[in-house]
Amino acid sequence: MKRALLPAFGLAIAAVATFTAATFAEAQRRDRRMRIINNTSRTMEVFQASNVRSDSWEEDMLGDKVVNPGGYFTANINDGTGACVFDFRAKFKGGGEATKKNVNVCQIETFTFND
Repeated sequence: MKRALLPAFGLAIAAVATFTAATFAEAQRRDRRMRIINNTSRTMEVFQASNVRSDSWEEDMLGDKVVNPGGYFTANINDGTGACVFDFRAKFKGGGEATKKNVNVCQIETFTFND
């Protein structure tokens, strides 16, 4: 009886390993360039994206640029770890900010900040 179970168990492990490797490879290949849309009435001055495992915000991806109301920019949300889930934060001219947690950048290509 043990001999019959062993090959089936081995096949199950191989299937899980193949699925996990394929999923990881897909995440590694995935283009993480995203269109970030400012659908607010305020000018976006700062945009940050941090891996959900991080305790702090990463650098401002806009640098010296701004995103006017109704505008957008393209961000490469890739910290080199292969992670897909990030927290986003935008800061606006005159004060105020918007935060969105747990954005899966491997599943979407556009993210919109709304009022």
